Amino acid sequence: MTNTKEMQNHSDQEMEINFATELEQYLNADFGDVEEGCIVKGEVVKIESDHVLVDVNFKSEGQIPIQEFHDHDGQLMIKMGDKIDVYVIKKNEGEGSILLSREKAKRMQIFDKLEAILDSNEVIAGKITRRIKGGYHVDLDGVEAFLPGSHVDLRPVPDMDALVGQEFEFRVLKVNRRRSNVIVSRRVLLEEERDSMRRTLLQNIKESQKIQGKVKNITDYGVFIDLGGLDGLLHITDMAWKRIRHPKEMVQIGDDLELMVLNFDKENQKVSLGLKQLVADPWTNIAAKFPENIRRTGKVTNLVDYGAFVELESGVEGLVHISEMSWTRKLRHPSQMVRVGDAVDVVVLGVDQEKKRISLGMKQVAPNPWDVVGEKYPAGTVLEGTIKNITEFGMFVGIEDGIDGLIHVSDISWTKKIRHPSEMFKVGDVVQAKVLTVDKDSEKFTLGIKQLTEDPWSLVPQRYPVGATVPGTVTNITDFGLFIEVEEGIEGLVHVSEISRKKIKKPNELFKEGQAIQAKVIHVSADERRLGLSIKAIEDEELKKGREFSTPGSATTQAASTNLGDLIRQNIENGTE
Repeated sequence: MTNTKEMQNHSDQEMEINFATELEQYLNADFGDVEEGCIVKGEVVKIESDHVLVDVNFKSEGQIPIQEFHDHDGQLMIKMGDKIDVYVIKKNEGEGSILLSREKAKRMQIFDKLEAILDSNEVIAGKITRRIKGGYHVDLDGVEAFLPGSHVDLRPVPDMDALVGQEFEFRVLKVNRRRSNVIVSRRVLLEEERDSMRRTLLQNIKESQKIQGKVKNITDYGVFIDLGGLDGLLHITDMAWKRIRHPKEMVQIGDDLELMVLNFDKENQKVSLGLKQLVADPWTNIAAKFPENIRRTGKVTNLVDYGAFVELESGVEGLVHISEMSWTRKLRHPSQMVRVGDAVDVVVLGVDQEKKRISLGMKQVAPNPWDVVGEKYPAGTVLEGTIKNITEFGMFVGIEDGIDGLIHVSDISWTKKIRHPSEMFKVGDVVQAKVLTVDKDSEKFTLGIKQLTEDPWSLVPQRYPVGATVPGTVTNITDFGLFIEVEEGIEGLVHVSEISRKKIKKPNELFKEGQAIQAKVIHVSADERRLGLSIKAIEDEELKKGREFSTPGSATTQAASTNLGDLIRQNIENGTE
């Protein structure tokens, strides 16, 4: 019994000695060079739901939040046994605990890398993650760098948002580890690339060579082409053999083109480019291909105020002047006849190969209707037509399709004073008229209605000879005399000097419109359509015969056909003068 108890005591003493030894060994053990603020190697020894245990050869494993091992999609990017770099945030020797970070280790390593890249002037790849005020944020392996807007490209970017999500190479301009501030540039790399390409281009470029380029900018007068370090100008006149209104009809920004170097000024680094020069000039021997009077079918490509451009073949256009579109229609604009894209038949009127111009006609495709009208309706022909339009100077009457005849207001009546044709006619009326003239060159067709009857003035000299006394009615009173109608449509004038021997200042005080009088014919001319009358001549004749004046208020002076001489004398006696 005693031996058993002694043996138990001996075993307990040995266990105490072993524990003390192990404790002393643990406390004095060398756990490696683990310093705060350093990056050390570690091994993943356990992965739990919210953290990862990493052995860094310290008294205990360090815990790192599991979120530091997730990628952008939330996938775990670590497994048991992985060797990783971790950052020692804090260690507690007494407690044997240690605080680690995988993200900080990666960040420090990236900053080391960025500083090395900055010192060596190398490049780094990155992804533009989002747009911010003044520029962009760029992801450089987990470090967020700033890309100023002025360093994105060589030129202003039209769509800033379109760059988000794209990857590019960048030059590091500045690294501030303490503030976690990194600035990068893409423009610097592009400038270096452009300068290199320019030097190469300037050494190799020569006139008449073919060259590749990209459309950089479009203006009204041409296109600027990026040749790779050097811009060239493609003028609008060198884009196509045919006429174009704007370069946008042929190219868009970003288009890749093959061009020809037309001129190169090495000193000023200016390049003139051509596109049409890559194909044969279609205007060569154009006169032989399109001789005068030949008929062709073309496509309307453009309308201007003075005519329409018609493409006869690729690169060859001719002009149909507005005056060559219709024999009969008076066009205000070509759009009244054709539209862009229409296929039209034309006749070649003339070719100027030197100026690269072709004159075309559309109306020449059909016979000139004025030739037919001249033969069909010679002067003197009586025809019938419908009034299509009325103006203050006359009426237009439809004769043939597209041809109207004009009846001037002065050719409506021999005798009536017509202020406007609408006093007698309206649009749609059918009238008879006589053809007066047909002028094919001036395209004028004149008609007359009054010419259907004899001119009543032709009989006036016989019916009203000089010296004859004629009755009439006052139709108009003016300061210079009286107009007297002797029959319908025939008027004569009694000049104020032919009213009386006495001076008459105001004829309207002695006469009124509609008053019946008698006068003597003193002048007549059918050609001049003039009939001169005189009241004074009757008075002179009565005085010569020795007739006595009638007394005031007598039956003679009050009769409807009162003699004008008696009326004047009566007014004089009553003090009218």
